[in-house]
Amino acid sequence: MIVLGIETSCDETAAAVVSDRREILASRVLSQIDDHRPFGGVVPEIAARSHLTQIEGMIRDAMAAAGLGFQDLDAVAATAGPGLIGGVFVGVMTGKALAAARGLPFIAVNHLEGHALTVRLSDDLAFPYLLLLVSGGHCQLLAVEGVGRYRRLGGTLDDAVGEAFDKTAKLLGLGYPGGPAVERAAKQGDPDSLRLPRPMMGRANLDFSFSGLKTAVRQAVADRPRPLGEQAAADIAAAFQAAVGDILADRCKRALAVFAADYGCRGPLVVAGGVAANLYLRAALRALAEAEGCRFLAPPQGLCTDNAAMIAWAGVERLRLKLTDPLDFAPRPRWPLESLSRDATAKDKAS
Repeated sequence: MIVLGIETSCDETAAAVVSDRREILASRVLSQIDDHRPFGGVVPEIAARSHLTQIEGMIRDAMAAAGLGFQDLDAVAATAGPGLIGGVFVGVMTGKALAAARGLPFIAVNHLEGHALTVRLSDDLAFPYLLLLVSGGHCQLLAVEGVGRYRRLGGTLDDAVGEAFDKTAKLLGLGYPGGPAVERAAKQGDPDSLRLPRPMMGRANLDFSFSGLKTAVRQAVADRPRPLGEQAAADIAAAFQAAVGDILADRCKRALAVFAADYGCRGPLVVAGGVAANLYLRAALRALAEAEGCRFLAPPQGLCTDNAAMIAWAGVERLRLKLTDPLDFAPRPRWPLESLSRDATAKDKAS
């Protein structure tokens, strides 16, 4: 099976072609960072217009790179949510048009499921596994039981991890995008120069909170002379990143115990999403997994940030199970991953 994937949920316009042999035949990603940098964040209208302008060329480029014609495809998959609704509409309507014109199945992919299943593209991992999904808009722990079957174990009560990185970068004057900027600055800083809080650490539940950490960073900046020097910014960045690493490791350690009790196996622990590209955080989670005696997996960095290969792969996974969608499927700005499990249960009862 060969599936074309389309991703337009935020500020990357992407197209990819993937086979059921776990081959990425082509993957093209066009970033809009330069378009949004003057505003310090993603402007939805600018993003949607850019997707509309670029998507056709990206698809043609991906198909040409794969050396395939549209007649060689078995399905078209597109991110149908969650995301910025203008961009999601562009991808979904483009995918539907291609599917209708070529008589192909259309697959509406939950963007978060794309992240959740990417490790099965890169590592051919069996179900079930424990997933830490961390990105600009999401921070949650999930038991991945199968395609379309997710059990939420815990999540953030306020900011997502990526959001906290972006806000910290803005406070430190590090520019946009915030995550990579904080990681670069932290390499030059001393994480022990400042003790920041670790919200929720040691709690029995599996939730996260980052608003207090963000507030502590703001106070640390306010307490220092202005303008903030490079070394001071680097030290705060390092302290912030270390705090996030400790929080994630603590929450995952607790989740591994819950997962073992519920599923009878110790992991594996998987991290996915844009923040999973952070090498410091990967190292912290890998150290935790080793200490807990379980396997640790993360997709290659290029498959952590938004891309269409993960959408195409989720399409492959769903096509195998004949989980296709009608052409009147409505894009969704909000689409909790665990709702896929409720939908699957409802379909099972109906059949």
